[in-house]
Amino acid sequence: MADVDPVIPDEKDWTWTLTRRCEECGLAAGAVDPASVAERAYVAAEEWVQILQSHPAVEARPEPGVWSPLEYGGHVRDVYRVFDVRLAQMLAEDGPRFANWDQDATAVLERYAEADAEVVAGELEEAAQTFVEHVRALRPAQLERTGSRSDGAEFTVATLLQYFLHDVVHHLWDVTGQQDGAASLLE
Repeated sequence: MADVDPVIPDEKDWTWTLTRRCEECGLAAGAVDPASVAERAYVAAEEWVQILQSHPAVEARPEPGVWSPLEYGGHVRDVYRVFDVRLAQMLAEDGPRFANWDQDATAVLERYAEADAEVVAGELEEAAQTFVEHVRALRPAQLERTGSRSDGAEFTVATLLQYFLHDVVHHLWDVTGQQDGAASLLE
């Protein structure tokens, strides 16, 4: 079982990653062609499944207050799910406002640290497949549909996809230290 020391909530507004390259993970999310997000999301999910199934210390936190690979995997699974719901809202409604998602509270409530890594891997793979199918089905005109977060941050479908991609790639960097690993796997 993983350590249960509290993780300091990340309260940064990461929307800046849509306008400049992230120095940590290396992704320039705003420069990513939305047409490539489905493939990159699929590749990133496969890397996450590998981490969850083969990381020698998947449940161990690298230091106090930092999520374990298992906890990051649970979060990433939920990122695929949450962004799939948000994408569906943007396609079905005009200018929806997304429900607030407190990722840190979810991690505690859903007990990420105590999850079974194989179960999380399967759920992440399933969530990614569903999301990727929905992204692949997008028509160019739909990329300009809009929605906003509960804090007022506004997105188009295109920028929502780019923002999503940064989240999953950044967390790969958190666990592996590899910059923009999903892009390197596509080459």
